[in-house]
Amino acid sequence: MNYRIGMVLDGKVTGIQPYGAFVALDDKTQGLIHISECRHGFIDDIHSYLKIGQRVRVMIIDIDEYTQKISLSVRCLEKPFDFEAPNRSRSTRKRFWTNRHVHDGFAPIASRLDGWVESALEDIENGK
Repeated sequence: MNYRIGMVLDGKVTGIQPYGAFVALDDKTQGLIHISECRHGFIDDIHSYLKIGQRVRVMIIDIDEYTQKISLSVRCLEKPFDFEAPNRSRSTRKRFWTNRHVHDGFAPIASRLDGWVESALEDIENGK
Protein backbone atom coordinates (compact mmCIF):
# COMPACT_ATOMS: atom_id res chain seq x y z
CA MET A 1 0.00 0.00 0.00
CA ASN A 2 1.46 3.34 -1.06
CA TYR A 3 -0.87 5.51 1.01
CA ARG A 4 0.37 7.47 4.02
CA ILE A 5 -1.35 9.45 6.77
CA GLY A 6 -1.59 13.10 5.79
CA MET A 7 -1.84 12.50 2.05
CA VAL A 8 -4.47 14.58 0.23
CA LEU A 9 -6.20 12.69 -2.58
CA ASP A 10 -9.16 12.87 -4.91
CA GLY A 11 -11.68 10.05 -4.66
CA LYS A 12 -15.15 9.04 -5.73
CA VAL A 13 -18.01 8.28 -3.33
CA THR A 14 -19.06 4.67 -3.92
CA GLY A 15 -21.48 4.08 -1.07
CA ILE A 16 -23.26 5.90 1.73
CA GLN A 17 -24.31 4.53 5.11
CA PRO A 18 -25.83 6.39 8.08
CA TYR A 19 -22.40 6.43 9.76
CA GLY A 20 -20.33 7.63 6.78
CA ALA A 21 -19.41 7.38 3.12
CA PHE A 22 -17.12 4.95 1.31
CA VAL A 23 -14.70 6.56 -1.12
CA ALA A 24 -12.74 4.78 -3.85
CA LEU A 25 -9.16 6.08 -3.92
CA ASP A 26 -8.16 3.83 -6.83
CA ASP A 27 -9.40 0.60 -8.45
CA LYS A 28 -8.39 -1.58 -5.49
CA THR A 29 -8.45 0.76 -2.47
CA GLN A 30 -11.26 2.50 -0.70
CA GLY A 31 -11.59 4.38 2.57
CA LEU A 32 -14.32 5.64 4.85
CA ILE A 33 -15.28 9.21 5.67
CA HIS A 34 -16.99 9.01 9.05
CA ILE A 35 -20.01 11.33 9.32
CA SER A 36 -18.13 13.44 11.90
CA GLU A 37 -15.34 14.02 9.36
CA CYS A 38 -17.60 15.35 6.58
CA ARG A 39 -17.57 18.97 7.71
CA HIS A 40 -17.39 21.18 10.78
CA GLY A 41 -20.59 21.21 12.83
CA PHE A 42 -23.50 18.81 13.12
CA ILE A 43 -24.68 16.74 10.14
CA ASP A 44 -28.20 15.40 10.52
CA ASP A 45 -28.24 13.43 7.26
CA ILE A 46 -25.09 12.52 5.35
CA HIS A 47 -27.11 12.30 2.11
CA SER A 48 -27.56 16.07 2.19
CA TYR A 49 -23.80 16.51 2.07
CA LEU A 50 -22.48 13.66 -0.10
CA LYS A 51 -23.92 11.80 -3.09
CA ILE A 52 -22.89 8.51 -4.73
CA GLY A 53 -20.61 9.19 -7.68
CA GLN A 54 -19.51 12.57 -6.31
CA ARG A 55 -15.80 13.42 -6.58
CA VAL A 56 -14.33 14.54 -3.25
CA ARG A 57 -10.97 15.77 -2.07
CA VAL A 58 -9.99 13.91 1.11
CA MET A 59 -7.13 13.63 3.56
CA ILE A 60 -5.99 10.33 5.01
CA ILE A 61 -6.19 10.68 8.79
CA ASP A 62 -5.58 7.07 9.83
CA ILE A 63 -4.61 3.69 8.43
CA ASP A 64 -5.28 0.65 10.60
CA GLU A 65 -2.04 -1.27 10.88
CA TYR A 66 -3.63 -4.71 10.87
CA THR A 67 -6.71 -4.44 8.67
CA GLN A 68 -5.31 -1.76 6.33
CA LYS A 69 -8.59 0.18 6.64
CA ILE A 70 -8.20 3.83 5.68
CA SER A 71 -9.98 6.65 7.52
CA LEU A 72 -10.59 9.77 5.48
CA SER A 73 -11.60 13.34 6.25
CA VAL A 74 -13.03 16.22 4.27
CA ARG A 75 -13.29 18.37 7.39
CA CYS A 76 -9.48 18.56 7.73
CA LEU A 77 -9.29 20.36 4.42
CA GLU A 78 -11.89 22.99 5.32
CA LYS A 79 -11.12 26.32 6.90
CA PRO A 80 -11.51 25.94 10.68
CA PHE A 81 -14.84 27.09 12.06
CA ASP A 82 -14.61 30.63 13.49
CA PHE A 83 -16.48 30.85 16.77
CA GLU A 84 -15.98 34.60 17.00
CA ALA A 85 -18.33 36.93 15.17
CA PRO A 86 -16.44 38.88 12.50
CA ASN A 87 -17.76 42.23 13.79
CA ARG A 88 -16.75 41.66 17.39
CA SER A 89 -13.41 43.09 18.41
CA ARG A 90 -11.84 41.00 21.08
CA SER A 91 -8.51 41.23 22.76
CA THR A 92 -6.16 38.45 21.77
CA ARG A 93 -4.17 38.90 24.96
CA LYS A 94 -4.57 35.99 27.36
CA ARG A 95 -5.77 36.97 30.79
CA PHE A 96 -4.91 34.97 33.86
CA TRP A 97 -6.51 35.46 37.23
CA THR A 98 -4.13 36.95 39.72
CA ASN A 99 -4.35 39.18 42.70
CA ARG A 100 -1.06 40.98 42.65
CA HIS A 101 -2.09 43.33 45.45
CA VAL A 102 -2.32 40.57 48.06
CA HIS A 103 1.07 39.68 49.50
CA ASP A 104 0.06 37.08 52.08
CA GLY A 105 1.98 34.21 50.52
CA PHE A 106 2.15 31.31 53.00
CA ALA A 107 1.31 33.47 56.03
CA PRO A 108 -2.20 32.02 56.50
CA ILE A 109 -0.75 28.49 56.48
CA ALA A 110 2.11 29.39 58.81
CA SER A 111 -0.27 30.96 61.33
CA ARG A 112 -2.35 27.75 61.52
CA LEU A 113 0.47 25.22 61.31
CA ASP A 114 1.08 24.93 65.06
CA GLY A 115 -2.59 24.14 65.68
CA TRP A 116 -2.61 21.49 62.99
CA VAL A 117 0.51 19.85 64.41
CA GLU A 118 -0.99 19.79 67.92
CA SER A 119 -4.24 18.33 66.59
CA ALA A 120 -2.36 15.64 64.66
CA LEU A 121 -0.25 14.70 67.71
CA GLU A 122 -3.41 14.43 69.86
CA ASP A 123 -4.98 12.16 67.24
CA ILE A 124 -1.89 9.94 67.26
CA GLU A 125 -1.91 9.72 71.06
CA ASN A 126 -5.61 8.86 71.12
CA GLY A 127 -5.13 6.16 68.48
CA LYS A 128 -7.15 7.79 65.72
